[in-house]
Amino acid sequence: MRKVCVVIGSRANYSSIKAVMRAIEVHPDLELQIIVGASAVLDRFGSVVDVIEADGFRPAARVNMIIEGETPVTMAKSTGLGLLELPTLFELLRPDVVVSVGDRFETMATAIAAAYMNIPLAHTMGGEVTGTIDESIRHAVTKLAHVHFPANQLAADRILRMGESPETVHVVGCPRIDLVAEILRTDATDGLQAFLDREGVGVPIDINQPFLLVSQHPVTTEYGAGEQQIGETLEALQLLRMPTIMLWPNVDAGSEDVARGMRKFREKHHPDIHFYKNFPVEMFIRLMHRAAVLIGNSSAHIREGEFLGAPAVNIGSRQAGRERGANIVDVGYDRHEIVDAVRRQLAHGRYPSQHIYGDGKAGPRIADILASGVLRVQKQLIY
Repeated sequence: MRKVCVVIGSRANYSSIKAVMRAIEVHPDLELQIIVGASAVLDRFGSVVDVIEADGFRPAARVNMIIEGETPVTMAKSTGLGLLELPTLFELLRPDVVVSVGDRFETMATAIAAAYMNIPLAHTMGGEVTGTIDESIRHAVTKLAHVHFPANQLAADRILRMGESPETVHVVGCPRIDLVAEILRTDATDGLQAFLDREGVGVPIDINQPFLLVSQHPVTTEYGAGEQQIGETLEALQLLRMPTIMLWPNVDAGSEDVARGMRKFREKHHPDIHFYKNFPVEMFIRLMHRAAVLIGNSSAHIREGEFLGAPAVNIGSRQAGRERGANIVDVGYDRHEIVDAVRRQLAHGRYPSQHIYGDGKAGPRIADILASGVLRVQKQLIY
């Protein structure tokens, strides 16, 4: 039986790999190991580890690897701290394969540790194009990984052009879409309104009335501009005057700038906004499905959004170059551009569902390949 170790470092990591974890857990030839660290164990980012445990998973280890400050310096140091801590856990757990998710800085620590320890590394969501430092991290992890699980053929083609062997590249779809497909089949909202009323701070939100859903994170390559950027978004929301659900930013460099802008705005105004640290994955997808418009720079608006057909306004450069569906309208950091785009999306309404990032069956495909595939640590690159 192969031991598969999944490393989760953030709420985005968890939503991106949960379907794979479920498929591994029920696979007769696989044993699931979970390491939870970075912002996923911090209360101010929503204690994602509590959500993971509430979903029935039991982490084998937790690792504190975040140096507070959310600057480029602390982000680099946190990567180094992760590289100090993760090898010890890998040595204790002795996994047969490590699964690394996407493109975050903790992903880089995971990839380097596994590669140096001759543990086969599987990488999901590689080969994609975006803005920020994530672009470089994603491609660097691809070069360290031994098995690749891109979401679509375009991403796979980029991985192949980087010299990776075709036999190691498997187009499986995005595991995040698995959860979306499942929720669309049920469309249950049990407990959603109660959760919204109980958690967060701000005005009450009635999900039976039109509302906006906002998720905007710092852009690491535009460090120092986060407060001004979120300020334009908040001023746009003030002009729109619609009930709004808004998430606090992730832990990337510039997070405190964005959070400071949100706090200042909240103290100065009395907006129609309710602020939340985190949502269980399924609840967030249900909110996306019910929201009148998605606003911000989250990849969820592009990935899950295109499958849901959710109208979305993408702000700034964070998702530059990422393949997108018809549901996206791109704007700059300007309140009037944002307001105009939101109003256009409100007038348009829902879009047809698209399947750019898969059909909702990625998890079982990945589990089957991890169980039966040949895992080699000596890479055969093709140039």
